Amino acid sequence: MRILGFQRKDWLNYLTGKPKLEEDIFTSFRFSRRDKDWAIGEIVQIVFKPRSKEREVLGKAVILNKEKRYMPRPLEKLGYPHITDDEVKRDGFTDLYLMWKWLFYIYGWQRLVDEPMNKLTLQWIERRLGK
Repeated sequence: MRILGFQRKDWLNYLTGKPKLEEDIFTSFRFSRRDKDWAIGEIVQIVFKPRSKEREVLGKAVILNKEKRYMPRPLEKLGYPHITDDEVKRDGFTDLYLMWKWLFYIYGWQRLVDEPMNKLTLQWIERRLGK
């Protein structure tokens, strides 16, 4: 089972006002994996700070859906829809600028402008979040 890591447990779904990891169904944007990309129906282990001494297994989730999305930018690539404001807010950011800033810090400029991201929709099948 592969790991889907999160650096924060308190990502807030700004459309519902609840932390997204406390919702039964939540989304996460991830670039394609170089080895084997994420797949619909795949069960993943959700982990807080996976490469840290503070590592904490939060549970298991199944990938319900995977959709390709580009980050909006002036010179658009055709073929995939862009991430919408609602998707940005549902994913834990107040606006697109903050999402750009976070992803730039994690992945760098090149991947943001050249590659589409996977919008993964996940559903908990086992949760250890105090629920």
